[in-house]
Amino acid sequence: MTDPHAIQPSALDQLPDRDPEETAEWQASLDAVAREAGPHRAAYLMRRTLERAEAGGIALPKLLETDYVNTIPTSAEPGLPGDPEMEARITAWNRWNAAAMVTRGAKHGVGGHIATFASAAWLYETGFNHFFKGKESQEAAGSGDQLYIQGHASPGIYARAFLDGRLNEHHLDNFRQEAGGNGLPSYPHPRRLPWLWEFPTVSMGLGPLSAIYQARFNRYLTNRGIKDVSASHVWAFLGDGEMDEPESTAALALAAREELDNLTFVINCNLQRLDGPVRANFKIVQELEAQFRGAGWNVVKTLWGSAWDELFALDTTGALVRRLRQVPDAQIQTYQTRDAAYIRQDFFAADPALAEMAKLLSDDKILECFHLSRGGHEARKVYAAYKAAVEHKGAPTVILAQTVKGHTLGEGFASKNANHQMKKLSVDEFKAMRDLLGLPIKDSDFTDGVVPYGHPGADSPEVRYLQERRAALGGPAPARRTHALAPLPAPAEKAFASFDKGSGAQNVATTMAFVRLVKDLVRDKETGKRWVPIVPDEARTFGMESLFPSLGIYSPKGQTYEPVDRDQLMYYKEAKNGQILNEGITEAGSMADFIAASTAYATHGEAMIPFYIFYSMFGWQRTADQMWQLGDQLGRGFLVGATAGRTTLTGEGLQHADGHSPVIAATNPAALTYDPAFAYEVAVIVREGLRRMYGEAKPGEDQNVFYYLTVYNEPLPQPAKPQGLGIDEGIVKGLYRFNTAESAGVTAPANAPRLQLLGSGTAIHWALEAQKLLAEEWGVAADVWSATSWSELRRDAMEADAALLRGEERVPYVRQALQGAEGPVLAVTDYMRQVPDQIAQWVEQDYSSLGADGFGLSDTREAARRHFGVDAQSIVVAALAQLAKRGEVKATAVKEAREKYGL
Repeated sequence: MTDPHAIQPSALDQLPDRDPEETAEWQASLDAVAREAGPHRAAYLMRRTLERAEAGGIALPKLLETDYVNTIPTSAEPGLPGDPEMEARITAWNRWNAAAMVTRGAKHGVGGHIATFASAAWLYETGFNHFFKGKESQEAAGSGDQLYIQGHASPGIYARAFLDGRLNEHHLDNFRQEAGGNGLPSYPHPRRLPWLWEFPTVSMGLGPLSAIYQARFNRYLTNRGIKDVSASHVWAFLGDGEMDEPESTAALALAAREELDNLTFVINCNLQRLDGPVRANFKIVQELEAQFRGAGWNVVKTLWGSAWDELFALDTTGALVRRLRQVPDAQIQTYQTRDAAYIRQDFFAADPALAEMAKLLSDDKILECFHLSRGGHEARKVYAAYKAAVEHKGAPTVILAQTVKGHTLGEGFASKNANHQMKKLSVDEFKAMRDLLGLPIKDSDFTDGVVPYGHPGADSPEVRYLQERRAALGGPAPARRTHALAPLPAPAEKAFASFDKGSGAQNVATTMAFVRLVKDLVRDKETGKRWVPIVPDEARTFGMESLFPSLGIYSPKGQTYEPVDRDQLMYYKEAKNGQILNEGITEAGSMADFIAASTAYATHGEAMIPFYIFYSMFGWQRTADQMWQLGDQLGRGFLVGATAGRTTLTGEGLQHADGHSPVIAATNPAALTYDPAFAYEVAVIVREGLRRMYGEAKPGEDQNVFYYLTVYNEPLPQPAKPQGLGIDEGIVKGLYRFNTAESAGVTAPANAPRLQLLGSGTAIHWALEAQKLLAEEWGVAADVWSATSWSELRRDAMEADAALLRGEERVPYVRQALQGAEGPVLAVTDYMRQVPDQIAQWVEQDYSSLGADGFGLSDTREAARRHFGVDAQSIVVAALAQLAKRGEVKATAVKEAREKYGL
């Protein structure tokens, strides 16, 4: 049998030991301590030794977990500056008004959350009073700090804005009631309250991910010389339950790798998620500590309040610390709701040394510790943690602050599993809360059972103090500023006009056309530096490798190695001031980059032009929630779904073949979705996007939009732009006639049946081939239209419908464009039919569509198109079927065509 105490093989066995005798002596000393003083003493000495080694600069792996105690001992805490009593009164008013606002709204059935802010109040208030820099901060170059507020804590932020005069009672009474104007959105929504909120955070997991990439983008702006925002700090307030979202921890290694010490996570560890404990049988703080330490973060635990100091001083054997590590979170939560006798029996009686300690403690002391005293509820301890975070260099910091969910709301709320769903307090509960907080609110103020708002007065010491503290830190926070930026000058027309003449005999994919356009635009003297190319590790797939040596790939370390392809023209070049964000295999990280760059015009007063190019299948399908976040945050830029289409990406198969991204994109009100067929269309759309988002906006035009372009990897002839008026307008609005049967030079009999073929993206090439077949083999004349944006046509038509209901005469553009066009309309796309069917109800002619519905498959383009019934021959059969239904061709023609083409 194997001896469990025997020394097991170790990786250190491979390394030379220059003094085995000395090593044996150290090991024997450790064995002796463990034998004589116990394993806990031995562990303590080892940890002390590791601490000394680290302090002396000796490189050793760090422990992933520490004891369940505060990282910063009370003796090492800095004094709390300012006026602690005044700050306590301010916090009390904010607690009251947050609860009052939600309770008053409950009568309208609109809901709201009370318990989260109640637990986190001091986490926010300490920051607002002493750390969070505002937009007028000279130190932070007018950018201030970036605050990612936990969504469910929004009532507390509104309460503070009410106290400092930025909101009034009317606003608070319209919490979650926005339709009539002057309302407050439920959570941080910049699009709904653009002067207050900067970052939408309530889609859990996206806040932490975005905060990391915002901190990284701040460094990018500084290193590229766009703007020095090195004094801006990013603060992300998160819930311990939120950390289960994969996005919450997806980029921890990036933050540590790039040494983002301008970033602090504050995780409110109230041990509860929405329906119960976060880790009922385990300890979430310890789990998070190990996770963040392992990723390379600085970890500060702020668990216990000052009432625990006496208990730790009595713990001469380490029994208290051991017991705290043993007790699972759900039991800690239970202690908060039980009496002293229960705690004595369950917690202290578990160990003889603790039982003896308990004899020295009064019931009041036990209840103070277990019911009230948490590190996250004491301003001094929170201040110490924040100060340690902003002073730490070389790594981001996470603060794990233990709190009680529903703190100060009374026994009916505190630590109850259901408190997330509890939307109001009774009058008696409010009165008890008033007494606990010491607020001067009279019983007579409760008129007809309605809880009053509380305010000490605009010129009260509390309000003056609050405003003075914010003035010292650079103005109110949170706050979003819409800077009066001058429109960016339009790039030289030459960059766009070069596509008008077509590609001649050369075959060019629209992906390549877009990349070529960007190459020209980034050279522009005025705006070139503002482009932010973003790609998730497949730049070579999209033909962007030529940008590597000219623009450089951003790396805060520069290039510390000689690239393997250094002797090649298009070598892999990293640089501290690199322009390209080559993210690796992370669409979520790339989208977070895009959001940070696309909102820099507001966050930092610097207009940046991001374009993020990706496999179209892995954009909207994988990160649509972030696209919604982008729209909420009022982002601007170009999303480019490359290698688009269900049949165009050869051989890749089901999970790569995109047949539906325009459907998902159409659900986003901020997205302008285009499926250009030709290079000149790409140029027109990008030029229009630059004008609308960054240039001179037209009256009533919303600049806070973003463009989604689908581009293809199929090299095809790029025709010259057709001559005539209205082409550019049609491209932008979504539809124009590319040619007629006559202008295309196809031969059809006089008085031939006629129809209209509408194609988008690469499908227009099948329509053009079908146009020729219809004329030459079936005597049918077809006109071909390029539908650059089905969703913009639909949006315009819906606006026209709304105008008619208001009594205004307006005809949808799609109906205007097709007015007088003879015959039925057949729409063709490389996406599912739902994409072109968006416009069906506004087309006066008979309408039908073809598309690639179902899952994709691996094969050649030709075989895939025949499989889905969208190739030229399938279009011919569908066209003949439409005409036969109208009696314009013989019914037998459809069967003949099917047999002729083998369909």
